[in-house]
Amino acid sequence: MPVITLKSGEVFEVPAGKRLVLALEDAGVDILHRCGGHARCTTCRVVFLDGEPERMTEAERERLEQRGLLGQARLSCQITCEGDMHLEVVQRLSTSDLEDAGPRPDDAITPL
Repeated sequence: MPVITLKSGEVFEVPAGKRLVLALEDAGVDILHRCGGHARCTTCRVVFLDGEPERMTEAERERLEQRGLLGQARLSCQITCEGDMHLEVVQRLSTSDLEDAGPRPDDAITPL
């Protein structure tokens, strides 16, 4: 099982193939995902310290390019947990003025 280590020191195992945004949320991390995991809003951004996946969906690449974030951050809604990762969550519900994180993303990544 892949191991996720957060910059804050939290460590947890996740099922291989699970969407990163869901793995984080299910582990109790209050990550934002305002668009419901469709690569539209960029609120589920993470910054990799180690273990960044090489694979990137077209939707993620396009959105990051549009926002000037390509090479600086990744969208956790577009990543599956395949290996160990060390990362920082950029936007959390607890540090926002929002009432909820957003609709829960589906188990499968969309769009590709």
